[in-house]
Amino acid sequence: MTPLRIAFLGCGFITRVHSRHLRSLRDEISCSYASRDRARADAFCREHRGAGSYPDYTAAIQDPNIDAVVIAVPPRFHLDLTLQALEAGKHVLVEKPAYVSMSDYQTVVEARNRTRRVVLVGENDHYKPLAVCLRRLLAEGVLGEMVFAHFTTIARKFKSAGDWRNDETMAGGDAFFEEGIHWLHLAGSLGPRIETIHGYRPSVSREGPDTRPKSILVAFRYDNGAVGSLYYSRETDGRYPSIDTILGPRLPAMCSQ
Repeated sequence: MTPLRIAFLGCGFITRVHSRHLRSLRDEISCSYASRDRARADAFCREHRGAGSYPDYTAAIQDPNIDAVVIAVPPRFHLDLTLQALEAGKHVLVEKPAYVSMSDYQTVVEARNRTRRVVLVGENDHYKPLAVCLRRLLAEGVLGEMVFAHFTTIARKFKSAGDWRNDETMAGGDAFFEEGIHWLHLAGSLGPRIETIHGYRPSVSREGPDTRPKSILVAFRYDNGAVGSLYYSRETDGRYPSIDTILGPRLPAMCSQ
């Protein structure tokens, strides 16, 4: 069987993760690497025993020996590279968050339909055991009727000052758009469909090297009548003290008043 020949556009963290997992499929999938830095592409090719490297993304896209591309660069470049790849007859896997706006999504859908290629979003959390188990339990009615869905993902986890995620023109949005999208996807994949959604962002903290807005509360309503909330932050320590720790000996007196 001829291996599927894919080219990674971008040689960063997620490309290294994918390449590591694809080692066991070396007879079925052949990997090549493209970067704006040729030396970096060559280094990734050597590290992961790839089939080839390219000095830029266009060279990989235009190579007739490539069947599909993995777009693993900042979201600012996703739309243009997707359209280039589709017009070149390539299938596309684009890392999350895929596109900056709904109009971008619609443009890609139209190009996908016209070129008759496949476009997938690299949303790995959809397949995590917790997500799979939760969907199964809800579908089988083990948890009863769905009324509330509540998600909390809170950590104090800053990016460095030079990280491209600190530049909203590169990242396409704030911390929630770039990373919290995993959790919103989970909330929307439970079975019922999210019909309405609203986000509430607190005042932005500019402390430390990570200057992005890093916290948000999201409220939504499902088509089965259930409602949900998602608390997301990358600037708050998740180890909350208990109310007893905060109020201490004053709690009994306060409750008796």
